[in-house]
Amino acid sequence: MGKPNILMIVTDQQRWDALSCVSDWLETPHMDRIAAEGVRFSNCVTNSPVCIPTRLSLATGHYPHNTGVWDNQNHTLSPDCPTWMQAVRRAGYRTSLFGKTHLHPHGGDLRDREHLMRAYGLDDIDEIGGPRASARCLSHMTAMWKEKGLWQAYKADFDERFGNKPWVARPSVLPLEDYADVYVGQQAKQYLAGYDRDQPWFCWVSFGGPHEPWDTPEPHHSRYRPEDMPDPVAAPNDDRDRARGLLDAKRRVPFEPGEEKLLRANYAGNVALIDDQIGEIFDAIEQRGEMDNTVVVLMSDHGEMNGDYGFIYKSNFLNGAVRVPLLIRTPDTAQSDVVGSVCDSPIEWFDVGPTLVELAGGELDYRQFAKSACPVLNDPTREHRAEAISEYGGEIMLLNREWKIALNRQAQPYLLFNVQDDPREVNNLAGLPEMVDVEDRLRLRILDRVASSQVLSGAHFALGT
Repeated sequence: MGKPNILMIVTDQQRWDALSCVSDWLETPHMDRIAAEGVRFSNCVTNSPVCIPTRLSLATGHYPHNTGVWDNQNHTLSPDCPTWMQAVRRAGYRTSLFGKTHLHPHGGDLRDREHLMRAYGLDDIDEIGGPRASARCLSHMTAMWKEKGLWQAYKADFDERFGNKPWVARPSVLPLEDYADVYVGQQAKQYLAGYDRDQPWFCWVSFGGPHEPWDTPEPHHSRYRPEDMPDPVAAPNDDRDRARGLLDAKRRVPFEPGEEKLLRANYAGNVALIDDQIGEIFDAIEQRGEMDNTVVVLMSDHGEMNGDYGFIYKSNFLNGAVRVPLLIRTPDTAQSDVVGSVCDSPIEWFDVGPTLVELAGGELDYRQFAKSACPVLNDPTREHRAEAISEYGGEIMLLNREWKIALNRQAQPYLLFNVQDDPREVNNLAGLPEMVDVEDRLRLRILDRVASSQVLSGAHFALGT
């Protein structure tokens, strides 16, 4: 059997616990299949809890402290920058993308920038913007909405939501068959069903959901009952003399009673809708007789607070935003003793890049800091990383098996959780006198990680703005 095909499924804003193999408040049988036939990484951390910095890190294997991109900002990845997708293509693959990348600004007409996608390493392209960008930028999808007379209604619904109560949960004005996540799933399915090249295929299916707004269409909007959703995590009682960070300046949402559960039910419906689309893509691969020779990866760029601590969206280092699902299934794992294993070692989301290059039989010939997880796929008890780090707005977080710490821009600890004793992160220990030694030790480890992951200015790395 030749080189494996590669299916990389990326969701946007899917929490680490939004899988039915982890939680009981939603059903994701097709995502669960990936875990059951492969390895689930229970401590995967995004490189940044916001879209653009972390997607840039995924493409390049560089941290925000390398790229200088710490938040969502107008930024274009240079077409001269080396990426792992190019390495997969050099290994003999026909590469494709269906959905969102956010490697360049979401404005104008995305079809005019397909040359950038090809420079990044992608051959066949149907790119869309995210749910917010789709109200203003053209793509094959929004051009279809316009032709069907749907785009203006989408824009009006978008404006009403964000002009009044952005956290309202109500069905999209789009019919189910035209909803963005259905569009992405169906385009990928049709592409794979009709694929007729001699080359193995690499297909990146990049859903825009379950990113807010909470507009999952029917029947999925009503698929889950709000009363069956878990209660939000309460904000910690840590109003004492301690350092402050960006999280402390974040405004809490004035929820009315029960609104958090309305959000969660709609969100669960969106994840389940995406899971249905993944099932249809699997059916297309099965009909081709290729599932036994296909690598499948599922991951997400960051999470969604969904009312935890009184917050929505992301942009912080708490569990709901910074921990993401990561499932990897290969032809070997599906037939080996590791099938269905859970790896508890910390791992960073951009580690998927070199993992897929290795599985494709390719090589990375530039300095980068992502790390292949292939050894862990052979032995899930191995330690992949001693700790994972994440960065946002000039701040940095570190998670290991025992502790999570976040430093503000002055390198002062303002969050500290013992993740073994306090997995829900409700007891912030930062600033307590008895925690000084722990804080100093973890802060030094962060500084060491940053110092050991530096690139020479201009060396194999070029970014455009």
